[in-house]
Amino acid sequence: MYLVHTYLELPSGDELPCNIRTLVRSAIIPRDGVEHVAVHTVSSFELTLGFYLLADALEEAEERAVRTTRRLLRAVPELARARPTGAGVPLMPLAFEPRTVDRGGPRGRIGPRPLPSIREPFPRA
Repeated sequence: MYLVHTYLELPSGDELPCNIRTLVRSAIIPRDGVEHVAVHTVSSFELTLGFYLLADALEEAEERAVRTTRRLLRAVPELARARPTGAGVPLMPLAFEPRTVDRGGPRGRIGPRPLPSIREPFPRA
């Protein structure tokens, strides 16, 4: 199973509706091959979709997530003006740098640092 993130941004002045999670989840269809989708609102105009997919290879999982995102932009009217800004497979930061856990925040929350896959995945000592 792969977790693939896709990133969306709405045009200036547009805002995500408060029920965007429900709208996205209800628009997933069996043909998408998505086991689960996590919907993370980054701000009132930025959204990260986390697709959990079964696939034989990373490339297949990424392609399916991008294809599903494009379909969602057509299927969910509230996302029709959104622009995809990227896609990728995040590494699990706790495997590389345990200090990224925010002990003062909600249980299990990753701290404010970018994911290692966004920066250098294996920081030099």
